Amino acid sequence: MRTGEKLVLIVVVAFFVIGAYLYPQMPSQMASHWNAGDEVDGYMPKLWGLFLMPLAGFGLFLLFFTIPKIDPLRRNIEKFRGHYDAFVVVIIMFLFYIHSLTILWSIGWRFSMLQMMIPALAVLFYYAGILIQNARRNWFIGIRTPWTLSSERVWNKTHERGAKMFKAAAVIMLPGMVFPDCALYFILVPILSLVIYLFAYSYFEYEKRH
Repeated sequence: MRTGEKLVLIVVVAFFVIGAYLYPQMPSQMASHWNAGDEVDGYMPKLWGLFLMPLAGFGLFLLFFTIPKIDPLRRNIEKFRGHYDAFVVVIIMFLFYIHSLTILWSIGWRFSMLQMMIPALAVLFYYAGILIQNARRNWFIGIRTPWTLSSERVWNKTHERGAKMFKAAAVIMLPGMVFPDCALYFILVPILSLVIYLFAYSYFEYEKRH
């Protein structure tokens, strides 16, 4: 087992241990969802509140562990495997961070969930940019459109552009920590913009050559 996989497994196990330790102390209902106004509008029993995220983390661990073994282009994944493993760690740590926030809220801490999520989202998107910058063509990881998967050249050009956009999106999100009334826009606008732009960009790059 690779170092990154061991680290992810340790974090997932920590999820379950912390949940088991805190279970007797938690309220019967835990906050589980915040609306666009940054207000709690959903609850779930503490059993699921404490263990749903660990179960999801374990499921992701199995998925990410399996992908490099089943991809028909697995040799390409090996070319950026270190960045892939690090990204998996970042995702699991992101989940652990969000899970910790929900636990703190349920035991009485009060804060803006949206503002607290922004730095974690920024880190996630910035490292996604690093992963995309190094990703080689495969069927599971990266900007997968019909045109990037059909052309090595379109894959490389789209990922070169996408890496810059993901990193820029991470930076654009950060002011949302200072302007809470607009925080949601600082998150959604760059995400939607890069998704639409890169989809269209890969199409037009493909059409140039075909």
